[in-house]
Amino acid sequence: MLSQRVLHLSESITVAISSLAKELKASGKDVLGFSAGEPDFDTPKAVKDAAIIAIESGFSKYTAVAGTNEVLQAVADKLKRDNNVSYKPSDIVVNVGAKHSLFSLFQVLINHGDEAIIPSPYWVTYPEVIGYCGGVSVFLPTDDSTGFKITPKQLKDAITPKTKLFILNNPSNPTGSVYTKKELEGLADVLKGTKVLVVADEIYEKLLFGDATFTSFASLSEDAYQRTITINGLSKSAAMTGWRFGYLATPNKEIAGAVKKLQSQSVSNITSIIQKAAIPALDGTIDKDIEMMRKTFEHRRDLATKEFNAINGISVVNPSGAFYLFVNIKDICSDSMKFCKELLEEAGIAVVPGIGFGMDGYFRFSYATDEKSIEAGIKRIKAFVEKKYRK
Repeated sequence: MLSQRVLHLSESITVAISSLAKELKASGKDVLGFSAGEPDFDTPKAVKDAAIIAIESGFSKYTAVAGTNEVLQAVADKLKRDNNVSYKPSDIVVNVGAKHSLFSLFQVLINHGDEAIIPSPYWVTYPEVIGYCGGVSVFLPTDDSTGFKITPKQLKDAITPKTKLFILNNPSNPTGSVYTKKELEGLADVLKGTKVLVVADEIYEKLLFGDATFTSFASLSEDAYQRTITINGLSKSAAMTGWRFGYLATPNKEIAGAVKKLQSQSVSNITSIIQKAAIPALDGTIDKDIEMMRKTFEHRRDLATKEFNAINGISVVNPSGAFYLFVNIKDICSDSMKFCKELLEEAGIAVVPGIGFGMDGYFRFSYATDEKSIEAGIKRIKAFVEKKYRK
């Protein structure tokens, strides 16, 4: 009855774990959730005020498919100001969240058998949608010793005549790794002379810690600019997950045009009110709110990293961005699904098994929650490990 495409599509493991945790909590079980990739902060007031003004002024009609001129210019200005990349409004399409940006992009680019190179561990949606579109995912493994970053040699060795895309999530979900400008230049050099397109998912760009700095892939060179499709949005940095505002930018008129055509036959434009609300999140109005959230995340990162590394048999690389820890449990249990299932059932802790990100022997812990919950959660994990694996 159902199409073969959808039968081969798996449910997002992060969404599934988060939903299960909420169900258990609603049923009365004492559950602490660290599985969702969602900031616990409220959306900044300036964004909410802009939405209210849009509603009260009757801004509730259809807009152009790609977005209003106002919001497209705001995205272009943001990319020039923050990322040192110049795009025209016509190079940009706003979508229903960055996930929708990626889905539409893969739909217009991937033909049956096309290969997409993806560093592993990876965000769960990449290979699922690549497969849905008929493509083949080629994974490049990383680990703690490399800071979860690939090398130029790995990228070069993976490229074949069938390679269509190189997907780079920087900063990374689930590891929080951040590539330096020099590291990115090394990857960009490998791609010169090839037809490989770069999908630069930069959704966590503003959540950086310590001395880490962010470099947009498209800003590296003219060659990088021409081959890169930049993906971004407001869910993570502006605490706007439910508002669903994402965008893609590319100087390639054929790609941008194809995405607009596909969107015209699917969602049309994204919600008009959200386009108005996005303006203060793009133009710098809420930069102080973003910085407050970033500093809080950094403090939580330091706390959680210290506590996890104090548990015998567990280790974690101190991440430079995003709001996740990718916790190594190989010394006590290589089966991450088993570990996480038992952790939820026996200790009431919801985390995401590493196998969902293509790497067993780890779990992802989101510290996008309050310090009290983080301390209590890691305390339970420690007790669980000592009872179950350190008898």
